[in-house]
Amino acid sequence: MLIDGLQCGRYDRESLADLRDAGVGAVTITASFWESSLETMDALATWNDLVRENDDVALLVRTAEDIDAAHASNRVGIVLGTQNASLFDDRLGFVEHFWNMGVRVVQLTYNTQNAIGGSCYEPVDSGLSRFGREIVTEMNRLGMVVDLSHVGDITGVDAIEHSTRPVAINHANAASLYAHPRNKGDRVLDALVAHGGVLGVCTYNNIAGDYARDVRGAAELVVRHVEKLGVEHVAFGSDMSPGAPEDDVQWMRKGRWTRSDQQGAVLADAPPPPEEWMDSPAKIGELASYLVESGLLGAVETDAVFSGNWLRIYREGFVAR
Repeated sequence: MLIDGLQCGRYDRESLADLRDAGVGAVTITASFWESSLETMDALATWNDLVRENDDVALLVRTAEDIDAAHASNRVGIVLGTQNASLFDDRLGFVEHFWNMGVRVVQLTYNTQNAIGGSCYEPVDSGLSRFGREIVTEMNRLGMVVDLSHVGDITGVDAIEHSTRPVAINHANAASLYAHPRNKGDRVLDALVAHGGVLGVCTYNNIAGDYARDVRGAAELVVRHVEKLGVEHVAFGSDMSPGAPEDDVQWMRKGRWTRSDQQGAVLADAPPPPEEWMDSPAKIGELASYLVESGLLGAVETDAVFSGNWLRIYREGFVAR
């Protein structure tokens, strides 16, 4: 079984079947980026309809055991996640509302400062706010995994140290392996390891550079993270966007907060990244197989990276206390 820690896109029966046929037992999807609580509820309703209409292919995940059930019945488990905390509308009580609606993974900030903390793209990282501490505590209480993929490093360390449960960085890389504001400095990664968290190695070309060029590069990226963090702290998060049209890309980058041109993770002063090799769910299994067949990782280590470590985070993280 394979688990992808993060995707975003527009899904239909074909894209769900592609995941299932590629052996992906679970994937965390992006229900919202900048959307308000009501808009996110609309997105969740769409997911409810899509999975209900295709329940022979997909299953909504509320517990880690649902992932096991999806795999046993040859379906893909859909973990409902968001890439921002905008769905809470700055209301602490809304965390419980969205947990009851099935949301299990929430990124504290996206690409701008919010009431919780700082983004990786802000020139000054405010750190986790008092409200942010309340949000993390409430997510811990309910069983909602804290994701730090786009937060600033100071906010990230604050959240890791405040959380009573291991957190996730579900689609990013070590900045020491590829320098990019979206990637994580050693202080964050050291704290993540010390507190039992997991980083989803990401082959998105803008934050992986030449590692994204082919299966060998992607494998090297995984292995170097295993060497750096230890295999128990490394997983996989593709950041693929199946079916996403150009207006989705502009929404991700700009939301409603700006009229100016925004390039997202594209660095103006960097050479153009290679064409992305990881362009379909089938490539996830190809990467896992390559790691074993080339002798770069053993079968047990590869299983930990591509499913076991996510299952550990989900088994602990999705259960209310």
